[in-house]
Amino acid sequence: MEQGLNPFWPKGVPAQVRVPRVPLTHYVQTTAQRHPDKPAVVFAGATLSYAELWQRVQALAGYLQQRLGVQPGDRVLLLSQNCPQFLVACYGIQRAGAAVVPVNPMSTDAELRYYAQDSGARVVICAQELVGPVQACLARGEVDRVLVLAYSDALQGLAADQWDADMPAVVTEPRRALIGPAFHGFEDAIALGLAPPGEHPAVDDLAVLPYTSGTTGHPKGCRHSHATLLASNLSSQVWRGLHGDAVFLCVAPLFHMLGLQNGMNMPITLGATMVLMPRWNPAQAVALVERHRITAWTAPPAMVIDFFSQPDALTRDLSSLALLSGGGAAMPEAVATMLTERFGLSYNEAYGLTETAAFLHANPLARGKRQCLGLPTPGVESRIVDPVTQQELPCGEVGELVTRGPQVMLGYWRNPDADASAFIEIDGRRFLRTGDLACVDDEGYFFMRDRLKRMINASGFKVWPAEVEAMLYEHPSVQEACVVGVPDAKRGESVRALVVLKAGQTLTEPAFIEWCRQRMSAYKAPRSIKFMASLPRSGTGKVAWRELQEAEAAAQAAQETS
Repeated sequence: MEQGLNPFWPKGVPAQVRVPRVPLTHYVQTTAQRHPDKPAVVFAGATLSYAELWQRVQALAGYLQQRLGVQPGDRVLLLSQNCPQFLVACYGIQRAGAAVVPVNPMSTDAELRYYAQDSGARVVICAQELVGPVQACLARGEVDRVLVLAYSDALQGLAADQWDADMPAVVTEPRRALIGPAFHGFEDAIALGLAPPGEHPAVDDLAVLPYTSGTTGHPKGCRHSHATLLASNLSSQVWRGLHGDAVFLCVAPLFHMLGLQNGMNMPITLGATMVLMPRWNPAQAVALVERHRITAWTAPPAMVIDFFSQPDALTRDLSSLALLSGGGAAMPEAVATMLTERFGLSYNEAYGLTETAAFLHANPLARGKRQCLGLPTPGVESRIVDPVTQQELPCGEVGELVTRGPQVMLGYWRNPDADASAFIEIDGRRFLRTGDLACVDDEGYFFMRDRLKRMINASGFKVWPAEVEAMLYEHPSVQEACVVGVPDAKRGESVRALVVLKAGQTLTEPAFIEWCRQRMSAYKAPRSIKFMASLPRSGTGKVAWRELQEAEAAAQAAQETS
């Protein structure tokens, strides 16, 4: 069904959103001219205005070009926790005409080496506590120059008693001395005030090269231009009715597309204010929402559950929070009901990939469906096809979700084989294979059934872990749950649930299994349950189901051979 013709399409939202022919850096400059004193970033008690942000972006771009040799089309690695310097670095790199390669600050030496070699980046901007692995890359000749930042420089002018409470020690650590001639100081570079290149980059130039986590083999770089990033960002603004006076809570890591787009590029393109957290701290997040009258927050369900599990969430004034959105996993029905009944909030579920610059599908604000990917948003065409034949499937049948739209990446970085696998042609048009199994109902809403690789085959029956997890959350004692498949000599695979109980709750495995069997088909119900103190998460707060799946499969195999 075409956008705008669906009877549940949001009123006032166009079928297509026109993307301006300007780059992301244009928006920083424009707001600095219109509202120079307006706070762009609030961080740990310190404020950076739009005029200050733009001045620093310009100076950094000049230094990158004139002193570090960064040229248009180059790639620059960016390795840092959330901080104001991340924004300056990101837009400074782009203002110099180069592309940002955002890297997980928890990357190992081998991972960083791969990113440097694959991207061809010769310059790194990194936080001082992360210099170790960068120094190893430098010694091997994989990079040439390093610009080092200290988070505490963002707090200059503030007394210690003016800092936000519970700041991590790494944020308040003083600037360290540089360790060699290849290392340059971030603040020293900006202080020189060197002039940037004469022109902004073009809207179709490469802007960001984020790497996917990868299900097999090495991660792949996704080529995103300013235009693809803006297409996703502006569509989300229109869909959700956001504006320049919004105040955003930004806690999702900026190296990941969720944080980069929703926490940074979104407020910047709106000319809004972001309240930036260096790391996830649910109690502190509650306090910040009240103090700064935060209106919008995008986060995965796991963070939302943490946030509203805080005792202070019941006593603080959170009435300013108007938009709570996210994706990456389905919001459990029980949690969604709690948000509505206790806080009057509806979690606006959406769907996107690194390959689509985050925003792709979303639920209409006025008529959302729970645990649903929503509708394809402006300019997006999505279909459900047979993963083997690639023939389109009728409503209700599960197949692979394929999509096309202006926010879809240009392709993978220097990887034609990956492009050949990721893109298919249907009716003469290029579609991206998402690798996600989904179905569409008779109202045009899409529902996730799981990753192609994650489906559990139990005696020939297909079990979708997300569906079982949603049911487990109905149990009053369950805080978190992850469902995995483990090898079974008779059934092929069996369903196992890894469960974290709420504080003070107790539950036995037989009793819980019986509870499950009363609520779901026998082949779906977990045949084993393991109670855990916590579940591992990725850098973006998602439950690391693949890590758990592999660990449980290995443990099961070891048990059977012992």
